[in-house]
Amino acid sequence: MNIILVTDAYPPEIRSSSHLMYEMAHELNSLNHNITVLTSWPRYNLNKSMQKSSFKELTFEDGIRVIRVKTLPHHKVSFITRGISQLIMPWQFLACLKKHSTEIFHAAIVYSPPLPLYRVGASLRKKGAHFILNVQDLFPQNAIDLGILRNSILISIFRTIERTAYKHADQILLHSENNQNYIKKSHPKISAKCNVLHNWVDTEIYNIPHSNNYRIKYGLKNKFIIGFAGVMGPSQQLNLILDAAKELQHIKDLVFLFVGDGGELNNLKRISHDQGLSNVHFQQFVDRDEYPELLKNFDVGLVCLSPKNHTPVVPGKLLTYMAAGIPVLAVLHRESDGNSIVQNAKCGIAVPSDNPEEIKDAIERLLNSRDKLLNWGRNGTNYVSANFEKRSVMLKLTSDLKRHTNQL
Repeated sequence: MNIILVTDAYPPEIRSSSHLMYEMAHELNSLNHNITVLTSWPRYNLNKSMQKSSFKELTFEDGIRVIRVKTLPHHKVSFITRGISQLIMPWQFLACLKKHSTEIFHAAIVYSPPLPLYRVGASLRKKGAHFILNVQDLFPQNAIDLGILRNSILISIFRTIERTAYKHADQILLHSENNQNYIKKSHPKISAKCNVLHNWVDTEIYNIPHSNNYRIKYGLKNKFIIGFAGVMGPSQQLNLILDAAKELQHIKDLVFLFVGDGGELNNLKRISHDQGLSNVHFQQFVDRDEYPELLKNFDVGLVCLSPKNHTPVVPGKLLTYMAAGIPVLAVLHRESDGNSIVQNAKCGIAVPSDNPEEIKDAIERLLNSRDKLLNWGRNGTNYVSANFEKRSVMLKLTSDLKRHTNQL
């Protein structure tokens, strides 16, 4: 089957969405499908070695055709600039695809956000492709909740885009049951198109020994590390963790390690500096191949989402922490399905992000429960292996695709 994946993030960019799309592309390729990835030009969340690299529009990487498109800036820019970039992006993608491919695709899988990329899937649908919209963030509602999107005219425009995207898709895939329920309730006319496809994790790459290498590199060898690895944006609201760090400075072996980048990084660094938080450390992104080893240096993996969120979104990095066998501290809004995953897996502690006292208490509970951490980590690994293993999720997807496209 000829399948095209449409996404604004793909390696060498380092972020949850690029890792997911990379794993999807390679797993589908291993299942004997012909895969094309249509993505934006690498410019964000790159490690130092890749920042000076040159890229080509068309490459073949491990048997996968990758087409990279030069677009307007769409990260670390104002919301207006980002909105304009996203509105133009699908036309740039389609023009570049036409330049490099005359392929007839049986299926087009579009990762959202950014939501306007649905236009690529809708265009390919006219040529016979089965169009799947893989919805990760419920935009524009999440932007409204966070106060990023306030202008009533812009809200109306993006609501229209949302409805149009759902209308044109043959299938809408959501990453949890409550995300599916949310869409069905908000858009009852398209409820028959909605299905759950859980986010996945390649558990095999996390099956490596415990490591101290990053502890030594960062000067944290004998510390109790609560680590966050990923994009630091307004949705994460990591200042909640800095508030807890301030209250817990008296615990000498406790440190909070933030590894990554994002629009809020400089603000977080400023807060940490102004408050003299010696127990907070910041480091740059590590390569995708080094990420599993980085996690093995954490005592606890942190996920955090702003209490302003009101959609059931699950942070992508949660499953990677569990696969790595490290216990989880989930500081999430009450509606997130991540809370039930942590509770059902018995892999750590989940507390609401709207309660600073509970956040601080949860960290102290982790420190006082060191004898339980190993079991919590094992529970997490067992849970993702049973429910979110990459191969089983992709087999479910391809089985569904074959049914809809009649490609045997």
